[in-house]
Amino acid sequence: MDVAVLVFLAILFPTLASVTNMAYRNNPNLRDSVTFVCAILAFACILGILNIVGSGISEEIVLTEVFEGLDIAFRVEPLGLLFAMVASGLWGITHVYAIGYMRGNNEKNHPRFFACFSIAIAAAVGIAFSANMLTLFLFYELLTVSTYPLVAHKGNAKAVYGARVYLAVLIGTSVALLLTAVIWTYTLTGTLDFVQGGILAGKVEGRIVPILLGLYAFGIGKAALMPFHKWLPSAMVAPTPVSALLHAVAVVKAGVFTMLKVGVYIFGIELLADTGASEWLMWVAAYSIITASIVAIMHDNLKRRLAYSTVSQLGYITLGMALATKMGILGGGLHIAMHALGKITLFMCAGAIYVATRKTEISQMTGLGQTMPVTFAAFGIGALSIIGLPPLGGSWSKWALIVGAADAGQLIAIFALMLSSILNVAYLLPVVAKGAFLKSDDNPCKGVREAPLFCCLPPAITAVGCLALFFWGGMLLDFLQPVVGDGHG
Repeated sequence: MDVAVLVFLAILFPTLASVTNMAYRNNPNLRDSVTFVCAILAFACILGILNIVGSGISEEIVLTEVFEGLDIAFRVEPLGLLFAMVASGLWGITHVYAIGYMRGNNEKNHPRFFACFSIAIAAAVGIAFSANMLTLFLFYELLTVSTYPLVAHKGNAKAVYGARVYLAVLIGTSVALLLTAVIWTYTLTGTLDFVQGGILAGKVEGRIVPILLGLYAFGIGKAALMPFHKWLPSAMVAPTPVSALLHAVAVVKAGVFTMLKVGVYIFGIELLADTGASEWLMWVAAYSIITASIVAIMHDNLKRRLAYSTVSQLGYITLGMALATKMGILGGGLHIAMHALGKITLFMCAGAIYVATRKTEISQMTGLGQTMPVTFAAFGIGALSIIGLPPLGGSWSKWALIVGAADAGQLIAIFALMLSSILNVAYLLPVVAKGAFLKSDDNPCKGVREAPLFCCLPPAITAVGCLALFFWGGMLLDFLQPVVGDGHG
């Protein structure tokens, strides 16, 4: 099948799932089954594209021309294909988990929930295959709008407030900063196409380079770079499947993916390295990594702790781009996949604990691992992957980022990455230790058993994925290699 057809189908199937959720709103089993089939078909389309294109770059697929030289178009390249595989591959697993969570927790408005969820996946795939900054911007905004109802899903005052913060920060940064950067780039270059080596070289110089980079970096609010990170912990009022979507499948990954695309295909890593324009961003990313980790330790609420963990981990990918080295970019790309599997495992485990016990505070979870061994074992594996210990996938992306920092001669970046791993241990492993090895005097395990199968099986699967990614690390590194050209320098 033609690549263009597969790209359109990969976007069409999630859209179709959204429509069927509303059409079969009164038939939950049929509705959820059709959505799952659409998830499988969308992932099959992505695998079909992988089979045809591999780690190469496809021809541009033009949907429509807006202005001369400015199209809504798609193109397959390794970084986007990896993001599309992550988003579409985790959609099916998250959907199964969401069925168990929504039914087990007696949540309402299932059709609207799954319809918006599906549109978010379609937007993520559109972002992944965008051939230029205009197309990416349109799908980027669609992703924001489609996830707003998910954050506000519970409909109470807390949920509405959290959703307003979510929307205000993401729309505000996009319109005020990102759109300004996009228009300025088009004015300077006459194009917004993603081009190997960037489009700004020879078109911009001096102080304009770091200023324009700043507009992009802070305008990409979904990357949750401090101080524009408040939307992420505010969004934790949403049901846990939404948290998984925000942190692992689509939203934040769309942010850091866009950050990498801008660094590689708009600026070009040679321009950033030669001008030193991204050095300030390296410091901001390092600050976000360390500060968010420290804040995470201070939170007893498990989802909020994981939210600040995500802010920290996203800083890794921004740091990889800011290093302006090939290994930094490759490490950032790897971390998109490695963090996705690890963090979705942690959030699904948090949701499984809530469904089974209604407990949200870590201090309340002492001894729960004795009656929920699958959930806590999966949490432990996901935590070790986030920490970066072998034989788990997260170790490869951190290794590549440290090598990238060494290539750039940035000792402060190496220090931030190493310190962050120690802080990861401090805020993740106590959850496992409390649940698995400690006993509580008030016997919180009484009457507790594992969450329903649809809640505990998906995190078990993604935990196995964390292990598998360790053995696929070299293959993924080679797959991403064309993004930065030959050699690992």
